[in-house]
Amino acid sequence: MALRNFVNEIRGLKVKELPNYIKPKLSLDYIKNSFNRGLDNYYTKYIETSSPDPLYHVCFGGMVLSYLVNLPEERRHYEHLEHERLAKAHGSAAAHH
Repeated sequence: MALRNFVNEIRGLKVKELPNYIKPKLSLDYIKNSFNRGLDNYYTKYIETSSPDPLYHVCFGGMVLSYLVNLPEERRHYEHLEHERLAKAHGSAAAHH
C-alpha cells in the first residue's frame, strides 16, 4: 500500500524533480519518523484491540528467521549431495566405456 502511494506520488513528477522529491525521504530523521509512525499504527491496529495476530507475527517471523539463518548450511549440504551424485554418475559412465 505504501509503495502504491509512493508510485502514485512520483508518477506526476518530471525526471528533473525526482531527486529533490526523493532525497528528503532518505534522511535519517524521515526514516525514524516513518518507522515510529509504523509502530504506532501497528500498536493501534493489533495491541490496543487485544488481537491474537501479534502472536502469529512472532511465530511466523521466527520460522522465517530460522529458515533464513539455516539457509546457507542447507545450500552447502545440497551442493555436496549434488557433487556426490555427479561424481557417482561420472564414475559409472566411465566404467561402461
